[in-house]
Amino acid sequence: MKRLTFLALALGSLFAPLIHAADDGRVYELRIYTCNEGKLDALLARFRDHTCKLFEKHGMKNIGYWLPVDKENGSDTTLIYVLEHKSREAAKESFKAFGADPEWQAARKASEEGGKILAKAPESIFMKPTDFSPPLTIAKGSKPRVFEMRTYTTPEGKLDALLARFRDHTMKLFSKHGMTNLAYWTPTDADKGATNKLIYILAHDSKEAGLASFTAFRADPDWVKAKAASEQANGGPLTIQPQAEGVKSIYMKATDFSPIQ
Repeated sequence: MKRLTFLALALGSLFAPLIHAADDGRVYELRIYTCNEGKLDALLARFRDHTCKLFEKHGMKNIGYWLPVDKENGSDTTLIYVLEHKSREAAKESFKAFGADPEWQAARKASEEGGKILAKAPESIFMKPTDFSPPLTIAKGSKPRVFEMRTYTTPEGKLDALLARFRDHTMKLFSKHGMTNLAYWTPTDADKGATNKLIYILAHDSKEAGLASFTAFRADPDWVKAKAASEQANGGPLTIQPQAEGVKSIYMKATDFSPIQ
């Protein structure tokens, strides 16, 4: 009995880091900043030199910072990043303390001596991990890679079916075709898509590799079968149509200060 108890404790300790973040109340926040023309470098310098460390100081965990690859997605004006918070209330308190920090106030003032950096208020989406999201690995890849943020919008009532398809089929087929599953989330607020959106991030060797992987994935007989079965069972497509409206893709590169690269 003692031996079994010891084994159970050892296994629990071994797998404790892999327990899903949703189990302990942690939430993630996707933030999207749009700069005035010519101000992206100033924004990045402010994050590199001040903002990231001040986030950590006030209890926020830096997960990843990315820039869109393509101009049509804001490569010259947009910063996309994800933070981890202990809870939604903790996020509120952290940002309150961050905003009042004299070091932040000084850094912000100095960075905007040449003009306002942001063109509009940041977009913020609070999210929770899906039950099938992999344990989040915050590290640099063994070689340079690109990331892809994909946002799926479902017809009302079909989010659970979409999640089931990812859980049972899509994720493993992504891996089969050379894509790395990084994280999967659903928004927590109704006005941000709590009932009809899935947001996830993949990693690829390059944008070209990502496009080739998706071509192979879409032609895979297992995917064709799973897609057809899920749509038949649920009365039609699981993302809103036309396809361009229901599935949004942004290829991204990590900033030099991003924990995930």
